[in-house]
Amino acid sequence: MTVKLETLLERSEKNMGSGIHPVVKESALELIRRAYEEGIFVQISAGYRSNEEQARLYGQGRLGYSYGGVNYSDLSKPVVTNAMPGQSYHNYGLAIDYFIVSDDGRNAIWTVDEKWRRAGEIGKSLGFAWGGDWLIFKDYPHLEMTGGLSYIQLQAGLKPNLTSKVSGATPSPGSSVKPDVIEKDPPAKESGDQTIRAIQTTLNKRYQAKIAVDGFYGPNTKKALIKGFQTELNKQYGAKLIVDGLWGPRTRAALPNVREGAQGNITYILQAALYLEGFNPRGIDGIFGSGTESAVRAFQRSAGIYADGIVGENTFSKLFG
Repeated sequence: MTVKLETLLERSEKNMGSGIHPVVKESALELIRRAYEEGIFVQISAGYRSNEEQARLYGQGRLGYSYGGVNYSDLSKPVVTNAMPGQSYHNYGLAIDYFIVSDDGRNAIWTVDEKWRRAGEIGKSLGFAWGGDWLIFKDYPHLEMTGGLSYIQLQAGLKPNLTSKVSGATPSPGSSVKPDVIEKDPPAKESGDQTIRAIQTTLNKRYQAKIAVDGFYGPNTKKALIKGFQTELNKQYGAKLIVDGLWGPRTRAALPNVREGAQGNITYILQAALYLEGFNPRGIDGIFGSGTESAVRAFQRSAGIYADGIVGENTFSKLFG
């Protein structure tokens, strides 16, 4: 069984910590997504690191090292870093470490091979510098964004000006990269919702659903929406599903990941499902834009699942299950 993208994202976000710079965080998660599309399963092992944590790492393999009056010397382990506290970009939330996991996500793979190098290249395309390119003390798991600042400048209080190559945003540390809050729309009025009428009309026309066009969201409309989704999975992905409108394991097993930039009937069905659940994507046009992503994030938070704006098995199951 192949590890899920959502699993890698959740583990990685937790490991990066709350002190990570928002651009570094967004870029790291995008690295995981892009690598996943190439069959490379990347997980972030570390992000922000306090000075005390840095002292603990620096003390490995060193005799008599102390910091802040605490002895961090640990000769039972090998030297892993030459950076003292305050001398690592991790201490400023500007660096991450990654590794490759096995296909099932259970084991770390530390052999530096083509997958490792490809992950480094993807990271570089997102604005990171890769430790694998260093001439001295190569650090293959390491990626950093410094904004051209040295650790001495960072110690003096200067802040890097980082621009995300994912969203184009230039936030300050502690802020979010993109707003992802959308108000949940009120329930349909007694006279029926015109947008729901339009969805019902499209389902009848496109999938011969034969449901009432009344502007109300009920079990027949939901079943018609699932039938349309199963039809599209068969057409686009060769899923060979029985088009019965039932949300079962075979349908879940055929699910794609849908994200910003996607276009087509599956995106239309996603937008319709979001609207019917009260999360307005600001357009039901089959184009996954910022409005749809915001609606997805809001729905994911409401459903208590990881809010990354990408629609996979967990999100589809909450919408249709």
